[in-house]
Amino acid sequence: MTPSPRVLVLGGTGHYGRHIVRSLAAKGVPVRVLTRNVARASGLVPETVELAEGDLESPASVARALQGVDRVVVAVSAFTRDQIRRMVAVERDAVIAALDQAEAAGIRRVVYLSVFDVQPRKMPRQVHLDSGTIKQDVEAYLRSSDFNWTILGAPPSMELFFAMVHGGRMMVPGGGPKALPTISPVDVGEIAAQAVLRDDLDGQRLRLVGPEPLSFPEAASRLSAFYGRTIRFTAIPLILPKVAWYATWPLAKFSRSLEYVHQVLGFIQLLNSFPEDVALASVQDHEKLVRIFSYTPTTLEMEARRRQKPT
Repeated sequence: MTPSPRVLVLGGTGHYGRHIVRSLAAKGVPVRVLTRNVARASGLVPETVELAEGDLESPASVARALQGVDRVVVAVSAFTRDQIRRMVAVERDAVIAALDQAEAAGIRRVVYLSVFDVQPRKMPRQVHLDSGTIKQDVEAYLRSSDFNWTILGAPPSMELFFAMVHGGRMMVPGGGPKALPTISPVDVGEIAAQAVLRDDLDGQRLRLVGPEPLSFPEAASRLSAFYGRTIRFTAIPLILPKVAWYATWPLAKFSRSLEYVHQVLGFIQLLNSFPEDVALASVQDHEKLVRIFSYTPTTLEMEARRRQKPT
């Protein structure tokens, strides 16, 4: 009997990463997570997961984490209030350096969690988010490498719909796009876990998406039916976050908190400009995922039910 490969998950305690780790562990796969805080990480992943204490920016820490590893999943994100100023250093430079070490160690299989899609010509020219450019740089690195790689482009998490609900209202700056592809973090975890264990997806970029794109008013209506109480959709004029975005621009360099707020405000503008044709095409993306992977796609209602239970 062939033993299960050992998988290293970088970013294994993040929003998507912890679900990748859980899915791998549920399959009986030996999983290792590189983390700066073992105590915190132990509460986010199953007990069977091996926690390697160290920093992604430390070559020595990465070298220790790679020992005995056969495959790597990269789900690193520095889009947090504390890390926002280090996005380039962490998400690009440290990730590429770690992949260089993985290649030198003889590791062949890599799965990289990226952004859903980037079409600069359709986005507001004045808004620039480092996260998109960083992901493009890492994708370019992988395409030029000798790895057996698969890139998974993740849309916004379904968490976005729930985060907009305050009391009995879903309050959305700009109202959101007519249709938005989203996905449950559970589905991301299962797809990424299956992908890293396979070798037949070499050189593929797959867009991850849930069963259907939804507008925020549609999500509010569906959640109202699920919870049995009215959740009213309210569109906040987009001019407010736009003005705030311009106001925080010159001040962002003086404060991590303002830099984070500035980036979030930029994300809101991009969200409202999400190309409708890309959203509608996500239906075909979903059909492709169901053909390639074996899993039960999570609907908005299923995600709402999951959120009611301890995770």
